[in-house]
Amino acid sequence: MIFSRIGPGFLGLAVVLLWFTGITQAQDRNGGVTGPSGLAPPRLSLPIRCDPGRDCWLVNHVDLDPGPGVRDFACEGRTYDGHKGTDIAIRDLVAMKKGVDVLASAGGVVLGVRDGMADVDVTVTGGKSVKGRECGNGLVVQHGGGWQTQYCHMRKGSVAVRKGDVVVRGQRLGLVGHSGKAQFPHVHLSVRRNKQVIDPFVGPDDAGVGTRRACRPGRGQLWAEDALAELRTEGTALFNAGFASGAVKPEAARSGLLAGTRMSRRAAALVLWVDMYWPRAGDEIRLRVAAPGGRVLMDKAVRVKKPRRGGSFLPEKNGRRRFGRRGSIAGKSC
Repeated sequence: MIFSRIGPGFLGLAVVLLWFTGITQAQDRNGGVTGPSGLAPPRLSLPIRCDPGRDCWLVNHVDLDPGPGVRDFACEGRTYDGHKGTDIAIRDLVAMKKGVDVLASAGGVVLGVRDGMADVDVTVTGGKSVKGRECGNGLVVQHGGGWQTQYCHMRKGSVAVRKGDVVVRGQRLGLVGHSGKAQFPHVHLSVRRNKQVIDPFVGPDDAGVGTRRACRPGRGQLWAEDALAELRTEGTALFNAGFASGAVKPEAARSGLLAGTRMSRRAAALVLWVDMYWPRAGDEIRLRVAAPGGRVLMDKAVRVKKPRRGGSFLPEKNGRRRFGRRGSIAGKSC
């Protein structure tokens, strides 16, 4: 399968589209500790070892709206009410089990850690099961000057540091997981100064939660130059896709268990499922499937009428079709 992105929308073959902007809440009862004053804010590198836009995706920003609305630094609404960090997701549970490193974004001293929580979708266990432990497995690093970073939703048994350890930028802290109040495997990075949440895309100079008005990174944004460049990828992402011979449940697709599935030539249906983050109003999803030899089996377009904030499914049944020879079926975005 070949998938690529052009213009404001996506072109790709699909019978099922899974729009997904999973909600997580990483802020828990771990408090801040004020350090010496007058120190410069930390410059942050990526908190994960990955290639943004290829095998990981920035999916949620800090919510800068102090009320029930939502607002991110870019005025695109890529967040949810009360979100206090930056979420970078990996593809699925297969990638999680293979292991994706969580890295220290800046050097400091480990203030506290938690490990031992299961990697489970919170929609299965319920929010009460993680009350007071929404961050899941993770840690807090103290940087001085009242600055802290917090890393959440790490994999059970993977936290590689202890309270009091000194860490340096880029040091491996553990693995990306699915623990705490999370619906998908990702790392959540919270930045705080004197217990106040700071959006790293905005920084402390012109921006506490509720004060931000510009629709661009702040003058005092905290990312190192190379990290900011890597994170400024296209907001809409087609991040996972595959074929199936019948109805696709989002849990199965996101588990990674459908990857590389082989199907009979006598299958009753051919389903190409596609999982996406943050499709925008006006995006065009083009669904196209080709048989061995290039014969087009289906080609249609769907236009997104409004931004998607939750799971949505567009199932479409196909009649029985037999393929005369062995080969591969390709979904292509062009």
